[in-house]
Amino acid sequence: MHSTRRSFLLQSVALSAALVLPAHRVIAQPHFERNPFSLGVASGYPQPDGVVLWTRLAPDPLNGGGMPDAPVAVRWEIAADARFRKIVDHGEVMAEPRFAHAVHVQARGLQPSHWYWYRFMANDAVSATGRTRSAPAVDDARGKLAFAIASCQHYEHGHYAAYRDMAQQQLDFVVHVGDYIYESSWGRRDRVVREHHSAEPYTLADYRNRYAQYKLDPQLQAAHAACPWLVIWDDHEVDNDYARDRSQDLDPVETFLRRRAAAYQAYYEHMPLPPGTWNGGPDMKIYGSQAMGALANIQLLDTRQYRDYHVCSRKGRGGGNQVNVAECPDVALPGRSLLGTTQERWLEQTLTASTARWNVIAQTTLMAQADREPGPERVVYTDGWDGYQHAREKLLRFIAERKIRNPVVLGGDVHFASANELKIDFDNEKSPVVASEFVGTSISSFGPAQARIDALRSENPHVKFANGARRGYAKFEVTPQRWETSFRGVADIADAQSKVFELGRYVVEDRRAGPQRDAS
Repeated sequence: MHSTRRSFLLQSVALSAALVLPAHRVIAQPHFERNPFSLGVASGYPQPDGVVLWTRLAPDPLNGGGMPDAPVAVRWEIAADARFRKIVDHGEVMAEPRFAHAVHVQARGLQPSHWYWYRFMANDAVSATGRTRSAPAVDDARGKLAFAIASCQHYEHGHYAAYRDMAQQQLDFVVHVGDYIYESSWGRRDRVVREHHSAEPYTLADYRNRYAQYKLDPQLQAAHAACPWLVIWDDHEVDNDYARDRSQDLDPVETFLRRRAAAYQAYYEHMPLPPGTWNGGPDMKIYGSQAMGALANIQLLDTRQYRDYHVCSRKGRGGGNQVNVAECPDVALPGRSLLGTTQERWLEQTLTASTARWNVIAQTTLMAQADREPGPERVVYTDGWDGYQHAREKLLRFIAERKIRNPVVLGGDVHFASANELKIDFDNEKSPVVASEFVGTSISSFGPAQARIDALRSENPHVKFANGARRGYAKFEVTPQRWETSFRGVADIADAQSKVFELGRYVVEDRRAGPQRDAS
């Protein structure tokens, strides 16, 4: 183990031990002159009998939160009706300063496939009401699921009209597949519609303030309050194109791990993750399996924390690079992993054991091969699965050989919407389709020119739909016999009240891999 990483991890162990020590300070009972629930409420990770509830006390959200350096008691309740006449579960939890006065509550006593309403109270302040939904019973394969994926919501690039539309769609849940915040500014400044209020974050305080700015957006708050969320991260929650303990700028390992620890803690503090997901230090396990009855099993993957370093990076830099495969054969080296050996093994075991009708792999980016230049030579970007080609082939071959039922891959990152056929060998037109893929466009982050995407369609015949002109998201409706995907696009990202419309609709039939254009 690298000596700097070893010393950092020893420090993290001491930090973790300190985190579990009881607090001896007097509990504060502040009177709030400003709304302490300024960042809204959220729920996540629904079970048939329970759900996680989240909020954070922050009357001065952009300046560290504005809370006393002492625990504050927060009461919570969840009810079967919007007027809270039928309380199902309730309690009190301490909002601790060490976690920025964020709380993660595991509510219990719910009935499967039911809607519930929840709220928080601190002293005389009451939060907005959130709505959440429990998961179907474990043996329920008869129902219908409606959910969406979201990703890439650069605050400066546009407003969140997509989230307003999402909140109105009566979704059972949302899966966020990464880039919830952006640590840096990029893109043409004449197209920016609003500004980050601070410089690039490096410390815990920096990341907390960045999350606070994003979560102050009322349309994002509305989407969180409308239904439960499942979340995974990509790179911008920490640093662009980072890989494991290597930053894009090749910072010293100990320095970068300190930054990663801060970023991971802030992520936990602002997401509706189960209590105890983060326990101190630069590591946090976010991958896992989420069952939606017997209809769908969702595998949530972490493509950042365990990946091998990028190959063929620019001189003096880490991170991805656009390369000619003939000049960078290392992209196909056997043994290179995007997920890490432990997560790969877990995914294979989970897929093998699944009895669900639909097996969903929710991860952060485009899995299909993407040749980025016209002509006989293949040019790829190394930050995605194209930089880990053997790992992709291994996973798709496993899915094919084990005959995993109805595999559907979901992704984000690339800022364009696409529907794709997944094959073991993308260069062989006779290679069978083994899985379906749907990639949502960005919520707000600038996308590639549509003319460039259109020019590359002939290089990538497995891509059946691609739209980079619009920001938005993808919505899914799933029954035992059919999967329907609706790509939703924002008319004007500079307008917070912009109309949102359907860009295209694709379906997957039970036991027939590959998206088909919906002719209905």
